Amino acid sequence: MATTLESESKVKIWANSGDSHILEPDNLWHDILPKDLADRMPRTERVSETEEIVYVDGSSFSRQLPRSVNKKLQANVRGEELEGTLNDLSHRPPGARDVKARLADLDGEGIWGEVIYPSVGIWDYLVTDPKLIKVAFREVNEWRLAEVQNFAPDRWVVAPTIPLMTVEDAMDEVRHVAEIGFHCIFLPCDPTEGAEDWNSEVWDPLWSLLEEIGLVITVHLGSERGGTKLLGRGPGKAVYNYVETTYGPQRFATKLIASGALDRHPKLRVLLSEAGASWVPFLGDRMNEGYRQHGFMVAPKLSRSPKEILYSQVYATFQHDVSAVEAATCGYRNVMWGSDYPHMEGTFGHTQETLHELFDHVDPELRKRITIDSFRELFPHVPAPAGD
Repeated sequence: MATTLESESKVKIWANSGDSHILEPDNLWHDILPKDLADRMPRTERVSETEEIVYVDGSSFSRQLPRSVNKKLQANVRGEELEGTLNDLSHRPPGARDVKARLADLDGEGIWGEVIYPSVGIWDYLVTDPKLIKVAFREVNEWRLAEVQNFAPDRWVVAPTIPLMTVEDAMDEVRHVAEIGFHCIFLPCDPTEGAEDWNSEVWDPLWSLLEEIGLVITVHLGSERGGTKLLGRGPGKAVYNYVETTYGPQRFATKLIASGALDRHPKLRVLLSEAGASWVPFLGDRMNEGYRQHGFMVAPKLSRSPKEILYSQVYATFQHDVSAVEAATCGYRNVMWGSDYPHMEGTFGHTQETLHELFDHVDPELRKRITIDSFRELFPHVPAPAGD
């Protein structure tokens, strides 16, 4: 007779993903923009096995790439025994670009709804020419709607990019994307160079508009002003650089909370993707301590504690972190799972194994909250998976 654990491991766990990506066609910009404009938009060039150069409108930076890794070695690092052959973890799943194949990939993996960010488009915010930004962002958002979201509108929540050189430009595009059917916007960890920082009250009209029309703010790591450049070299650089990328979304949340932006707009919701979730209780405690112990210097004053604002208005996604599940038992309910499909840090090829490792011993209601309900709280138009 099969044990309870063996029975559980055979049951397919369906989950929504708060962090996924679409890999843009190589010629996308040249298909939708005049050549002189397309040549200035982000593109990549691989210069070695482990490094590529990202070019954006006359500037560039280096980016670390994964090596081909032995699958058996990777499993041993996780403390497992796994028979297997060499597996190139940088290999792209069939649906990385093909939306029809993508649905097949996701159905096989047990992934239902998705928030879908750009890939190379993460770096669109490094463009600083206001005219280029307005034209390019409008065109690429139209492409994202027509070619991606509209293919599975009941499952896919595509995140459009917004011009940020002025709040007026931002609001104009927000109205546009809301009108044509988007449910969120993608903002970078840092605003475009030359724009005011996120804690400035200059953005209050934008926050008011987003709150009024009900669009969710989504933020993805790696979208800092400096891009995902190599921060460190030498021994340990892979782990060091990987860890460094997690801090940008934390800073974004802290700025919006400490500046009072979320307190003044209590219906505004923020989704922070791929930066984990176990840090949220600590950050809440740290902000509360600063607000209390340095109260004589604190401005503006808030109507609620920073931690309460963080817990009620900010959602955070993770892929593999056991500690993120534990954070949800400490009062932070807005934990959301994410697959990071189709990126190599994600769970493609072992999503069910990962979900069972994370949730087989977790209370079913808590598991449902993390895998399904947190996502649907932000995006209620996405139905629950069949049988959920």
